[in-house]
Amino acid sequence: MSEAEIRKEQEVIERSRKDPKAFGEIYETYFDRIYNYLFRQTDDEELAGDLCSQTFVNALNHLGKYEFRGFPFSAWLYKIAGNEVNKHYRKNKGKKVFSIEELKVKELVEQSDEGWDEELITQVINYMNELPTDMVQVLELRFFEDKDFKEIAFILDMTESGAKMRTYRALDKLRTQFNIKVKYNG
Repeated sequence: MSEAEIRKEQEVIERSRKDPKAFGEIYETYFDRIYNYLFRQTDDEELAGDLCSQTFVNALNHLGKYEFRGFPFSAWLYKIAGNEVNKHYRKNKGKKVFSIEELKVKELVEQSDEGWDEELITQVINYMNELPTDMVQVLELRFFEDKDFKEIAFILDMTESGAKMRTYRALDKLRTQFNIKVKYNG
């Protein structure tokens, strides 16, 4: 996001603090991204919609507490969304689900000269679903949501170096398990 876009976003946030109707611009800008993020963590359209609604309600209700920290407002929304999904799973004592699309896995794994082996992609998806939640979260934010390490650290309440290390370890597990090249973008 450019500095001009961040400035514009901050102006919308300031207007929203005085007039909640202005928050509609933020909602329109980020709804699809937050919904898809939640859907991948629940694999349930209705639940993702409920959690998404709660995310935006919480963001609007706590807008007075928001402070700019050098990255887009979306990082704060992702943090709230992550808290909502975690709260849901704690309350319902369920195992967290990750719905990982084949296309996203293909973006993560560097294509070989032979082309794609669909069986390998299915195996990678199944393996990723078995990885610890913390590893899947960093992979999802880094590669599926295109977040930088600073944002990932903020969203997941960790240090930037911790986000890098967790990402590297998750990718290394994929490399080792499948003997494939994985993008690092470190």
